[in-house]
Amino acid sequence: MGLLGGTATAAYADPRARDPKVGDPKAGERRDAATAAVDSGSAGESLKRLEAVRKKIDDLYRKAERATDAYNGAKEQVELQQKEIVKLARNIDHTQQRLAALKRQAGALASAQYRSGGMPSEAKLVLGADSGAFLDNATLMRKAQQAAKRVIGQLSRTKGELEDYSQAATDRWERLEANRKKKDSARRDIKKQIDAAKKLESRLAAKEKERLKKLEDELALRQQQKWLDSGVLEEIDNKASRFGKKAISYATAQIGKDYVWGAEGPDTFDCSGLTLRAWQAGGTTIPRTSQEQWRQLHRVAIKDMRPGDLIIYFSDASHVGMYIGDGAIVHAPRPGRQVTITGAGSMPILGVVRPDAESDR
Repeated sequence: MGLLGGTATAAYADPRARDPKVGDPKAGERRDAATAAVDSGSAGESLKRLEAVRKKIDDLYRKAERATDAYNGAKEQVELQQKEIVKLARNIDHTQQRLAALKRQAGALASAQYRSGGMPSEAKLVLGADSGAFLDNATLMRKAQQAAKRVIGQLSRTKGELEDYSQAATDRWERLEANRKKKDSARRDIKKQIDAAKKLESRLAAKEKERLKKLEDELALRQQQKWLDSGVLEEIDNKASRFGKKAISYATAQIGKDYVWGAEGPDTFDCSGLTLRAWQAGGTTIPRTSQEQWRQLHRVAIKDMRPGDLIIYFSDASHVGMYIGDGAIVHAPRPGRQVTITGAGSMPILGVVRPDAESDR
C-alpha cells in the first residue's frame, strides 16, 4: 500500500447509485462519473502528500549535507592539529636534548672552578709573578667568562623554548579534542538526518518511489529552465583552461559512483570530495569543504564562468558542483544517488569560484 495508502473506494451521494432501480438507464453513468471524481480527487491528494514527503526528504538530506560540511571541516582540523602536535613533540625532544647538553657544559664549568680551589681568577692574576703568564691568564679568563655567560644564556633561552613548545602542544591538544568532539557530534547529526530520510523513503511503495524521483527531476528541470530563460548562457562562452580540462575529465569519469558522506574517492564521493579530487587531478589543491572552497577560492561572476569552475549552492554554501559547459554541472547529489550530470541552474546558486585563478595572472 505504501506511505500514501491505496486508492479510496467510490462514494456516492445519490441514494439511487447505491441501490439503483432495475432498468434505470442513467445509473451506470452516475456510477462512472462518481468513481472518476473520487479517483481524480484521490490521485490529487496522493500527489499532494507525495510532494510533502519529497520536501521533507529533501530537507533532511540538506541538513545532513550541512552537517557533512561541519564533519569534513572538523576532520580536516583534526588532521592538521595531529601533524602540528607531532612537529611540536619533535621540537620538544630536540630542545630537551640541547638542554641536557647545556647542563653538562654548565656542570663541567662548575667542576673546573671547583678543581681550581674556588679562587677567583682576578686573585690568581694579581698573585702571579710572571708578566707574560699574567697576559695569557687574562686572555684565558676572558674566554672562560664569555663561555660561561654564553652557556648560561643558552640554557635560559632553551628552557624558555621548551616551556613555549610544551604550552603550544597543550593548546593544540585541547583544540584537537574540541574538534574531535565537534566531528563526532556532526557525525551523529548526519546519521540522524540520513536515517530519518531513508526511513521515510523506505515507507513508500515502489511506484511511489518512482514518482518521487520523477518529482525531483521535474523540479530540477523547472528550476534549470527558469535559469536558462534568464538568458544567462548567452553571456557564457569561455573555454576551460588546460588544468580545468583535466579536472573535468576526472569528475566525469566518476559518473555512476555512489554518494557517501565524508567520502573522497576513489569509489564513493560526497559533493566536495568529488571537486577536491577532480582538481587534484588538475594539478591544484583546494580546500576540503564546499564552505571553505567558497571562502578561500577566487570568485568570478557567472557571466565569466568557464568549464572547470565550481558552482557553490544554497545560502550556507553547503553544496558544490563542477561546471562542464553548456549550462550543466557534474556533481554528487545526496545519499541514495550517484555522481551525475544535471542543470547548473537546478539549485539556488550562491556564486562561482575558480580553483586555478592564479594561472590566469
